[in-house]
Amino acid sequence: MKRQIASMKNVLDKLYAKYNHRRLIKPDPLQFIYQYSSREDMEIAGFLAASLAYGRVQQIQRNLIYLFGLMGKSPFQFVLSFNKEKRKNLKSFKHRFTTGSDISDLLELLQGILWEFGSIKEFFVQGYNSSDKNIIPALSKFSDSLLDIYASGHNGYVTRGLKYLLVSPSRGSACKRLNLFMRWMVRSDDVDTGLWNVIDKAKLIVPVDVHMGRLCRILGLYDQKTISLKSAEKITHSFAGIEPADPVKFDFALSRIGIIEKCTGGIRDKCKSCELLSYCLQKNQSDL
Repeated sequence: MKRQIASMKNVLDKLYAKYNHRRLIKPDPLQFIYQYSSREDMEIAGFLAASLAYGRVQQIQRNLIYLFGLMGKSPFQFVLSFNKEKRKNLKSFKHRFTTGSDISDLLELLQGILWEFGSIKEFFVQGYNSSDKNIIPALSKFSDSLLDIYASGHNGYVTRGLKYLLVSPSRGSACKRLNLFMRWMVRSDDVDTGLWNVIDKAKLIVPVDVHMGRLCRILGLYDQKTISLKSAEKITHSFAGIEPADPVKFDFALSRIGIIEKCTGGIRDKCKSCELLSYCLQKNQSDL
């Protein structure tokens, strides 16, 4: 087993060295954080970009360009001074089933958080306990608290659109987008910002979607086809066996295989140069 772990770590380290560079971020939604220089703007941009990181990559990129164009030079100041006029200006926004009204509801919530706590980070850490096994309890408190705040001002009602933007682990979701935001904020390297250095990166959960799930099955890290909170925890546990202090380290590099190399799990000519070829061949053989 130790030999297998060492072999996989060697492969993953090669992928990290190959892909984990800022010049390879586009078209990842993470790119929008680096359009800004202040920590306040980067945090708001990151939260919005992660919240809308669902659907086709090109569609996400196009709609985020439009959204940040509407928000002007400073997303932080836009949220801090959010009002009825700005809500009206956002009516034209739409990303799949997220509407401008959904984004406006989210920005109103964030406005209250910024006025009271100064940043999303300071609000988040109210529910973070370093003694917790992982970040999941804090994620639940974060999303659930925001939804409770909204409900308290709307006769207990929360829109479906806002629930989708603030999905919570307490409802069994793998929370790919929220875990993606946490990776961007907590980890620090050439790709991730490290803006939230008060949280231990060992507590993070791998952001799992269908593409990451497929790659993790190829690697033999888990064998389920459905994506859930339990599968995200299992995948994270497997990565922790390889990189205990930083289980989410390889997320960006692995995601490049899908985004840059257009990997679908099938064997093609260009696969000959891929570090995961032997794992794919083994997986395909076992599926016969």
